[in-house]
Amino acid sequence: MRILGFESSCDETGVALVELDAGGRAQLRADALHSQIAMHQAYGGVVPELASRDHIRRVLPLAREVLQRAQVRLADLDLIAYTRGPGLAGALLVGSATACALGLALGKPVLGVHHLEGHLLSPFLSADPPSFPFIALLVSGGHTQLMRVDGVGDYALLGETIDDAAGEAFDKSAKLLGLGYPGGPALAALALQGDPAAFALPRPLLHSGTLDFSFAGLKTAVLTTLRKLEAAAGPEGPTAQARADLAASTQAAIVDVLVKKSLAALKASGLRRLVVAGGVGANRRLRAELDAAAARRGLRVHYPELHLCTDNGAMIALAAAMRVAAGRARPQPAGAFDVLPRWPLAAIDAPAA
Repeated sequence: MRILGFESSCDETGVALVELDAGGRAQLRADALHSQIAMHQAYGGVVPELASRDHIRRVLPLAREVLQRAQVRLADLDLIAYTRGPGLAGALLVGSATACALGLALGKPVLGVHHLEGHLLSPFLSADPPSFPFIALLVSGGHTQLMRVDGVGDYALLGETIDDAAGEAFDKSAKLLGLGYPGGPALAALALQGDPAAFALPRPLLHSGTLDFSFAGLKTAVLTTLRKLEAAAGPEGPTAQARADLAASTQAAIVDVLVKKSLAALKASGLRRLVVAGGVGANRRLRAELDAAAARRGLRVHYPELHLCTDNGAMIALAAAMRVAAGRARPQPAGAFDVLPRWPLAAIDAPAA
């Protein structure tokens, strides 16, 4: 079975082709991705209308590129998949309309995929794929969640953020430090030059006894610390080293919470396998600390390949393939499409409204 997947939930246009063999194993045949970072940098963040228009320009050329590289014709496709939600409504509609129009024209079934399920399952395309069951740490954009995963579609929420997510904490702290968009990678790069123990920043909810997260207070602490540095430095402002130290201390606080909450979830569940997925999953300090903790405790940690941590079409095609293999795919009627900008992962298999 050949599945073409479209991702257009925010500021990346992704298209990929995944092939499902007779044994139910998925293989990535080809993928292509266009990032809108350069376009949105001038505005300091994603402009939804510009994002939607750029998806329209990019989606068909990327689809042609993927089919050509995979040496597959449109007629050879068996299923078209797209990101149904969550995400920006206008951006989602581009992928949805493209996928559903192709499905209708080709007489092929179409499947809407949950964006977070795509991230959750993306490590199955890595060189070291996990096996069920496992604990998943989802750190993607505005989402920070811990879940128990017993199989495709079998997800139990253990904890989530009650305000800012980890990715938002990275981005907002970076903006306070005057770093460019996207803030997370810029802060992580600056942190390499700093001392992570230079500032005693808070670790919200670390000792709450729950698996929930909160990062809004950390952002406030970063702002307070920065203002103190500015007041002490005078007109010239904080030194480059002070800014690097604050970046490193901020990253250390975020990573510390993510690591300790993940270990607590593993201990509470009795499981010994952790999957990390989403954009923050590419953070080097997070990977290093999780790997070190896992080595000490005899645990296994699995990550997506670095290029699959960001939003991409491969994870959407893969999620569709794994749903088909698990018998949990419910293709849409021909010509019918919708998007769900707000779509809790817990409601992924609820009947359509």
